[in-house]
Amino acid sequence: MLDQKQGNNMLDQKPKISVIIPTYNRAHLIPRAIKSVLNQTYQDIEIIIVDDNSTDNTEEIVKNFKDIRLKYIRHNINKGASAARNTGIKASKGEYIAFQDSDDEWFPDKLEQQIKVFADGDLKVGVVYSGFYRIEADKKTYLPSDFYVQKEVNIHNELLKGNFVGTPTVLMKKECFENKRYFDENLPALEDWELWIELSKYYIFKYIKKPLLYSYSTPNSINLNENNMLKAHEIILLTHLDDFSKDGKNLSEHYYDIGTGLCSIGNFNNGKNYLIKSLKANYLNFKTISVLFVLLFGHNIYFKFRDLHRKIGHRT
Repeated sequence: MLDQKQGNNMLDQKPKISVIIPTYNRAHLIPRAIKSVLNQTYQDIEIIIVDDNSTDNTEEIVKNFKDIRLKYIRHNINKGASAARNTGIKASKGEYIAFQDSDDEWFPDKLEQQIKVFADGDLKVGVVYSGFYRIEADKKTYLPSDFYVQKEVNIHNELLKGNFVGTPTVLMKKECFENKRYFDENLPALEDWELWIELSKYYIFKYIKKPLLYSYSTPNSINLNENNMLKAHEIILLTHLDDFSKDGKNLSEHYYDIGTGLCSIGNFNNGKNYLIKSLKANYLNFKTISVLFVLLFGHNIYFKFRDLHRKIGHRT
């Protein structure tokens, strides 16, 4: 805990790193997240908690932490995670920005390891991220997976395959937001993926190949809402269609994922339209051909086909 003299000195200076924690009704979880930031070996930080109009006792819990580096901001209405992060970015004073989720837990040396990469690296480096452990029930999985090959330096084309940069793992230069390019508040999900796609056109990403945090999967996670994910996926494809269109096979895979996702929630008309787009983008996509063929036999047969493929690891 800082004494008053140290606190006053810190208030007179700009912290090196601003840590932004958006939260909504996570009073029972956020203490773990805050403690994991306060316990960092790198201490030149400020912590900005952005409460997205919680209806539980989040404010009381946060204000129980008597640390001069902690700032609490509350939205008057619920605006979503993107807006909460953007509020934090605009209120920040640090040269670097880090994001922590209110239900995750950083390893103690996370920021120290990342700031060293900036100190030793290319001036074009804008983002340093790391691996992490995803904790779901009793299962622990290391991410990002080996499916994504090019994980650092120029990763724009790799990001067009899908997102592998976990937002709570990121430490980035605040200058990345100087052109007012923030998280897209119109996206119901995947807003981090969209931002990384855009920033990777202009900045180098560096990857620390080891876990620096635990990410806990919770039942009300936005990423578990299939409708939100599909809607966001559609918007991102449309927003960056010129980039995605450069690789027909990759574009076909995205159309396939959206098409099968829509069919899986019963929206067969739009689902078939995306599957046809998938086939037009790559007429040799045999997964798409097989799904369109199965759909000829009716919706019930499709669901049986989908369930069988999920058991053996396919994304239908």
